[in-house]
Amino acid sequence: MKVGIVAVQGAFIEHERMLSSLGIECVELRKKADIQAHELSGLVLPGGESTVQGKLLRELDMFDSIKALIAGGLPVLATCAGLILLSSHISGENTVHIGTLPVTVKRNAYGRQLGSFVTEERFGDLDDVEMTFIRAPYIEKTESPDVQVLAQVDGKIVAVRYKNQLALAFHPEIGADSRIHRQFVSMLGA
Repeated sequence: MKVGIVAVQGAFIEHERMLSSLGIECVELRKKADIQAHELSGLVLPGGESTVQGKLLRELDMFDSIKALIAGGLPVLATCAGLILLSSHISGENTVHIGTLPVTVKRNAYGRQLGSFVTEERFGDLDDVEMTFIRAPYIEKTESPDVQVLAQVDGKIVAVRYKNQLALAFHPEIGADSRIHRQFVSMLGA
């Protein structure tokens, strides 16, 4: 199995380390040729700056290929900015990036850098999952009954699964808990 990690900006190396520790081969995707050169079992859209990532994916001619892979069913793990890239609506904005996840997200919902925090909450069937929020969004609403809510913090949706898409407002790649990445790996053979 080989997972492509979008490596144009953001916290991609932490995902690579986590997945590698689970025995998963990773390839950094920096240009369209990187996508075409590999048969991928999954994809990671990391945290970072969603506006910058969206712009770079278009400038590097990667956008259409990535969107086609996700729309075609390739499993994807999206964190923070990755969640924003996947969402079909961004609250208060007309911008849509990939748009394959039927949710409305609120960008920078917890404020700027000083509003960053760490908490532990339930994630699906997992108890006490450490969740690190850094200038994080949250999901204001789901737009399909097929969107499964996996986690909430203070009544706000912070993690969902929809078909082949696992999308989180927080950063599971920070720290030592690999359970969310293990769940993603379990999606790769599906």
